[in-house]
Amino acid sequence: FLSAEELVRAREAFNRFDRNGDGHIETWELKAAFQDTGQEPSDEELFAMMADVDQDTNGTIEYGEFVRLIEKQKAAHMNYKPDLDTLEAFVALGGNKDKTGQLDAGKLTDLVRELGLTVDIEKLVAEADTDGSGFVDFDEFAEMMRDDL
Repeated sequence: FLSAEELVRAREAFNRFDRNGDGHIETWELKAAFQDTGQEPSDEELFAMMADVDQDTNGTIEYGEFVRLIEKQKAAHMNYKPDLDTLEAFVALGGNKDKTGQLDAGKLTDLVRELGLTVDIEKLVAEADTDGSGFVDFDEFAEMMRDDL
């Protein structure tokens, strides 16, 4: 469940997404929110997201549904335990077994290129290096491995 502070932030986010202020997030508002973050989901992806969240099947997302979505995402994130392979890969690339240390984002990019892998490593590293430090810590690395590889 969300804390009082998280509920305040959820309400603020909901209000930003609800551009016309009618108390519902419609498909076009969801699309605009994604576009604001540089993402371009297809219409099919948008409708799938709406269907997954829209519990009363009225074609919009109300605040309660929005909160349940955030709670679901929070629970999934809290329950995520990086597997041993992720830790071993982190250590092999220069991190520590106790999940401390950092990987040099430039060296990680160079390694993927040298191996001839066909992933967009620049994009992955840019998304993973959330603090813009030029280094990827274990949590950032695990998220990158979980989401994109």
